[in-house]
Amino acid sequence: MSRYLLAGLCLLFLLPLSGQEHSRKLPLDTAIFSNHTVTIGGQRVPYRVETGVQPVYDDKDKVTAGLHYTYYRRTDGDDPNRPLLISFNGGPGSASVWMHLAYTGPKVLNIDEEGYPVQPYGVSDNPFSVLDVTDIVFVNPVNTGFSRMVEGADREQFFGVNQDIEYLADWVSNWVSRHDRWRSPKFLIGESYGTTRVSGLALELQNARWMYLNGVILVSPTDIGIERDGIVKAANRLPYFAAAAWYHNRLPPAQQGQELEVLLEEVEAYTRDELLPALAAGMSLDEERKREIAYTLTRYSGLDPQEWIDNNLMISTSYFWKNLLRGEDAGNYTVGRLDSRYRGIDAMAAGDSPDYNSELTSWLHSFTPAINYYLREELGFRTDLQYNMFGPVHPWDRSGDRTGPNLRQAMAQNPYLNVMIQSGYFDGATNYYDAKYNLWHLDPSGRMRDRLSFKGYFSGHMMYLRRADLEAANDDLRTFIRDALPGEKPARY
Repeated sequence: MSRYLLAGLCLLFLLPLSGQEHSRKLPLDTAIFSNHTVTIGGQRVPYRVETGVQPVYDDKDKVTAGLHYTYYRRTDGDDPNRPLLISFNGGPGSASVWMHLAYTGPKVLNIDEEGYPVQPYGVSDNPFSVLDVTDIVFVNPVNTGFSRMVEGADREQFFGVNQDIEYLADWVSNWVSRHDRWRSPKFLIGESYGTTRVSGLALELQNARWMYLNGVILVSPTDIGIERDGIVKAANRLPYFAAAAWYHNRLPPAQQGQELEVLLEEVEAYTRDELLPALAAGMSLDEERKREIAYTLTRYSGLDPQEWIDNNLMISTSYFWKNLLRGEDAGNYTVGRLDSRYRGIDAMAAGDSPDYNSELTSWLHSFTPAINYYLREELGFRTDLQYNMFGPVHPWDRSGDRTGPNLRQAMAQNPYLNVMIQSGYFDGATNYYDAKYNLWHLDPSGRMRDRLSFKGYFSGHMMYLRRADLEAANDDLRTFIRDALPGEKPARY
């Protein structure tokens, strides 16, 4: 049956979205289908796309929302044990568009080799997608993408760390049941706040839904409830500062001439062994030692020694974004927060923080037309609802965040569960050294270290926007999924 006939038949379920009954209300239980092919690694991969809405139920089995999802299933086989990758983005309040159309899915948006927007807008095939080894479902939590609450639903049941995890665990369990995927090895991938989400879901799915995972992938992770405020957070910025300054050629020749990863290894050691103890010393640090540290920080950051001294050796990220390229010789640009390769122009060169996030405006420029075109025109999901790139989910209840410790507990309870972190070196919002710190403190005993891994890339928060890293990151993900399949090895210590 052709994709067009399938789509036509399935549009019968979308009648409230068509003709004279057009409205902004989302059908709460519907799906449409189409068939496609993509070439991945030189291999032709046929697949079926299902894009639709599945209800969210409260504890009284009443429908309180509908979540929009897009599901990609390879169709040249019928293996009930084929892996399933369940994908979430972050925010909180961000739609699943980012990894959907730029990372793991069979389509990628039109951008240049470094990730900058180009026209005409649209999408093309992703030759690096992991669809060859795993089926994928992209999920939009409540009020993101096309997902919406029903009228009169209580906002407090959705918008918080633990509320989010609780209703999504029920939704995922129901989705897996509807699609007959209980036998599949299951993987969760989350980006940014999505890492908080999937870290918490790992234990919630195990303990409340009896669903055991094979892997969790944390892309540009948040702190996931692992404490690192104060001097630890301040010290941990330095390796990111060094990476961004290296990218913009702001370091002295000795540091600028090094390979980035060699330089970062040096800066990480200094951060751990020298800077952190110095910050812990506070006012007891003598002036000579303080000035010595300030000059070292200058070699690793591109900022002046006096700037470090005036900021008590703890320069903020917003100050760095504003001042790294300040001055005529550097062009008086700002650098991006989520990806410091991007440059912006402020009204005034002076100040303590940029006027806007230069990287985010660039991303919205390219992603927004692409996702609207793709879902509405290529996949045929027609609605007058706005696709919320960022939806109304605030205030967000951040209390009781134990998602990192809960992920450790899930790993301890489940010998099959593996975790991989992926980070871009130029990410200033969830910097890569904080991600490594997460990894070290996720299991401080080190007894599960063989199931924990880190991968770094030469880009920012969405490291996959750079073409070379799109290929590398998908290859790392593909290897992780394959290695996390235990075969007939029993789950035991």
